Amino acid sequence: MASESSPLLAYRLLGEEGVALPANGAGGPGGASARKLSTFLGVVVPTVLSMFSIVVFLRIVMISRTLGPEVGGSIGLMFYLANVCGCAVSLLGLVESVLDVFGADATGPSGLRVLPQGYGWNLLYGSLLLGLVGGVCTLGAGLYARASFLTFLLVSGSLASVLISFVAVGPRDIRLTPRPGPNGSSLPPRFGHFTGFNSSTLKDNLGAGYAEDYTTGAVMNFASVFAVLFNGCTGIMAGANMSGELKDPSRAIPLGTIVAVAYTFFVYVLLFFLSSFTCDRTLLQEDYGFFRAISLWPPLVLIGIYATALSASMSSLIGASRILHALARDDLFGVILAPAKVVSRGGNPWAAVLYSWGLVQLVLLAGKLNTLAAVVTVFYLVAYAAVDLSCLSLEWASAPNFRPTFSLFSWHTCLLGVASCLLMMFLISPGAAGGSLLLMGLLAALLTARGGPSSWGYVSQALLFHQVRKYLLRLDVRKDHVKFWRPQLLLLVGNPRGALPLLRLANQLKKGGLYVLGHVTLGDLDSLPSDPVQPQYGAWLSLVDRAQVKAFVDLTLSPSVRQGAQHLLRISGLGGMKPNTLVLGFYDDAPPQDHFLTDPAFSEPADSTREGSSPALSTLFPPPRAPGSPRALNPQDYVATVADALKMNKNVVLARASGALPPERLSRGSGGTSQLHHVDVWPLNLLRPRGGPGYVDVCGLFLLQMATILGMVPAWHSARLRIFLCLGPREAPGAAEGRLRALLSQLRIRAEVQEVVWGEGAGAGEPEAEEEGDFVNSGRGDAEAEALARSANALVRAQQGRGTGGGPGGPEGGDAEGPITALTFLYLPRPPADPARYPRYLALLETLTRDLGPTLLVHGVTPVTCTDL
Repeated sequence: MASESSPLLAYRLLGEEGVALPANGAGGPGGASARKLSTFLGVVVPTVLSMFSIVVFLRIVMISRTLGPEVGGSIGLMFYLANVCGCAVSLLGLVESVLDVFGADATGPSGLRVLPQGYGWNLLYGSLLLGLVGGVCTLGAGLYARASFLTFLLVSGSLASVLISFVAVGPRDIRLTPRPGPNGSSLPPRFGHFTGFNSSTLKDNLGAGYAEDYTTGAVMNFASVFAVLFNGCTGIMAGANMSGELKDPSRAIPLGTIVAVAYTFFVYVLLFFLSSFTCDRTLLQEDYGFFRAISLWPPLVLIGIYATALSASMSSLIGASRILHALARDDLFGVILAPAKVVSRGGNPWAAVLYSWGLVQLVLLAGKLNTLAAVVTVFYLVAYAAVDLSCLSLEWASAPNFRPTFSLFSWHTCLLGVASCLLMMFLISPGAAGGSLLLMGLLAALLTARGGPSSWGYVSQALLFHQVRKYLLRLDVRKDHVKFWRPQLLLLVGNPRGALPLLRLANQLKKGGLYVLGHVTLGDLDSLPSDPVQPQYGAWLSLVDRAQVKAFVDLTLSPSVRQGAQHLLRISGLGGMKPNTLVLGFYDDAPPQDHFLTDPAFSEPADSTREGSSPALSTLFPPPRAPGSPRALNPQDYVATVADALKMNKNVVLARASGALPPERLSRGSGGTSQLHHVDVWPLNLLRPRGGPGYVDVCGLFLLQMATILGMVPAWHSARLRIFLCLGPREAPGAAEGRLRALLSQLRIRAEVQEVVWGEGAGAGEPEAEEEGDFVNSGRGDAEAEALARSANALVRAQQGRGTGGGPGGPEGGDAEGPITALTFLYLPRPPADPARYPRYLALLETLTRDLGPTLLVHGVTPVTCTDL
């Protein structure tokens, strides 16, 4: 693998790219200023940084797969593009190296000048060489390995001849390429000097001065030298790119990479030292091909250069094809890369090679070696930084299966690798660096938009788990304060087909709090061979994704729904994030509706039943219960579940007719609609026999808070909040309203307050001293309680503008003018203490809410507002 990283190619590229090596003192050609850096440090430091970033992440085999398809796939594509551009750079460098000797416009003293030059000819030469390289890669990894070994031998022989030449060749003057003078005149010939080992030459070369490049006229700097030299170090990635064809990649890649890095580093440093000891700065600056001039046999240097360039291009092309084949097999980019899956009988991905060959051919059309070299370096650096970041993420996530065996690995080295890569990217080319990061972000966003569950694993999930666990431990319930209260809902769902509107409404009510979907499966684990709950999680999680709600899922197995609800109320959530409010659908005789059939989010595509696709979501849940069929929950247990929640100090919300809510109010938009709606709030107990006391209790404040929270949701911004107060028989008009308005001002709640006269059945003649209560929990007769519930129902309907009917919930359709009530909040009385009266309690609630349209019955037991500073 070291042949791709040969310093001969690097030095040749320095010449072809127009990068002057650090030169002699101040005032070299072009007037480059002297710096307090040595030639040694000026070139070795970037080499060490580039190799260091590679060593850090390559120790973990195929680490990018731990990032998940979004980030890992984008890194893979960045590696692919880097290899494609690297192949084009190597081929263009090879073409220019050949034309430097054999081109018709060659300016060197030893040029043969037999090959025509120009953009078209150069493109033709590059295409022919690409055809040769592509043919080798198409025939398989075996031929590539033999070709690489041959080039390794040629480069090693060339390198040996250069090293021997430093010792065997005596001092000589070397004629430099003539420069044009002013007005096109010729300047006298100039000479550089090979002095042999001379301490004065070494001393003169210790002061770094970046000079003007004699081929382009551009003044060089550290970043430009690094951009070119870095490409000479990327060949050591060839083994990692072919990891799928190695017998033992977990051992071969780290060992081969470290050996290649060490070998390359040693050769570079040795050549830097020998060149600085024997060649004066003029020669280093003015002749990038000086190795030929001092070699015992100059053609052997050319052979090494050509072999290195060919090997580098083959390495980049075969590495690109393997990366592309892996991306195609994982279906990350769909049908675009589907043909790249095709392989030969021997397993060679020849289709991916052809893909890559075509893309390299397009890159060759650019023909600008300088631009491509910087782009290749930036692409490699951004990919290396991302993989270093993945190692850093795994280390910080503390995943027990992440056990790197590289003894020098730590999060410090990862962080240093990320920082050094990002720093050099922006030093080389801020524009290319920003563009590459933007491209990587767009690729990650594209894959996220396309994505679904993957078997790769997601490092983001490991990081989230680590951080969430840490902060959950710090979420101390003893530090809770009413000022920071938020609703944390547990919605019990029997069948989501009939509960989609309620599911979305509860998602709006949570206001940044915890939202848990709970479901009870009836059964006894003792009589079952396996747990029937576990296979259901996938369907419920798909439901959450499709409905676009931010909810967790908790499922349980229990002999009865009531016991299962008790389990969920006790154990749902974790630490300080536990539900404080139970949400239930209303228990009535309305026929269940299948909202899956009418909701656009649950319409299945036509090809959802094809082989290999995931089953349609509609098949994962049973059809709605047929009218008249037995229920899993009887009225007694339903009311008992409400009573259980209140005993556990949980707030309760009962939702009736949520399917009649206006669709635009359940959307995720801003609620912009031509239809105006009211949200009506009745914060006083309508089953209280003596009317309203003129103030609201803890339950009434909770009801006001929930209505206000709903108004903060974008879809409900345009709805008007109305609060109704019922005047008692002896209460003066305006007194209760004034007290409530003062309270609303303190609570910063904007609402319209209306007083209404308490109707028939209010018990106007009751004595003041009678114990206050409601008809549910008092000893009054059923007929009197029923009359009061009907009176309260008529009162609420009259304020809705529906009279005996009309609107979404009325039986006769809406003929009323002006805004209609979209949702009504009512005070939910506490269930009676006697379980025998549960059915009567439920019947009174049914009478109270009959034909009111969408209604929420709310009972709060915890303080939710605070007026203290």
